[in-house]
Amino acid sequence: MQNLPLVSVICLCYNHEKFVVEALNSVLNQSYQNIELIVADDCSNDDSKKVIVDWLKDYPTVQFISSKINLGNTKTFNKAFQFAKGEYIIDLAADDILLKDCIEKQVNTFLSSNKKNLAVVYGNAEVISENNDHIRYYYEVDTEKKTIKKPASGDIYLAMLNQSSMICSVSSMMKRDVLEQLNGYDENLAYEDLDFWIRASRNYNFEFIDSILVQKREVGSSLGNQFYKKFNSRTRKINHSSYVVIKKAIALNKTQEENKALMKRLHFEMEKAYRTLDFWLFIKYIPLEIKLRF
Repeated sequence: MQNLPLVSVICLCYNHEKFVVEALNSVLNQSYQNIELIVADDCSNDDSKKVIVDWLKDYPTVQFISSKINLGNTKTFNKAFQFAKGEYIIDLAADDILLKDCIEKQVNTFLSSNKKNLAVVYGNAEVISENNDHIRYYYEVDTEKKTIKKPASGDIYLAMLNQSSMICSVSSMMKRDVLEQLNGYDENLAYEDLDFWIRASRNYNFEFIDSILVQKREVGSSLGNQFYKKFNSRTRKINHSSYVVIKKAIALNKTQEENKALMKRLHFEMEKAYRTLDFWLFIKYIPLEIKLRF
């Protein structure tokens, strides 16, 4: 496979001491072999760094970046991305697991796709517990493990605005050139994926792979468990980041149809602000709604 494109897997670790070795081994055990692995620890306050350093003794060619202060996911990823040489990039959380044929299927999809300007390929994921027990599939599947309702492919910009389709970020592979053109992740945000999907889908295509590619671990600190907590600083940061994402999307929109689609997401975010008693954020959304309407 030496003639196939290089894939850079950036594994981001923050307090994942129990899971990081399994995540790293899942990269090394891929059926696709032309891979470089970059591990970045974002100043974990558990024993993650020690676990990684011990693991690296057997794999001295793996690059390791250790932050002296906690930077957050977006800054840590961009920092590691500067060292990546691959044509394609995977952003792997250190508590998730790549299935053995994940990268092979992703690269094959990039190489065989008939879609022009393809930026991202993504697939399904099995959601598992801290103990590796099955919880559900990210997209519901039939008895043959095929997705019952296919998420969006091609031009998915409207789908990203109105939430009619979701991207399983942990199962995605991104084209390096697109990441560079978009200047990586927005470091002002508390999370990266929605903003990147919107910005990328404005001018590029996406393609869905109808296979289970990864195991996505769901723990108490997972992003999805933070949206509705009241008087929680992390919840406020996440929900305020969503406000910034919507504000940026308004600037990208070109038609009234796109504004109408974004209105649906804006109302969803306003509801979150109301339910978490973040009334200042709720009020900030009102001028954005007026702008979208008129």
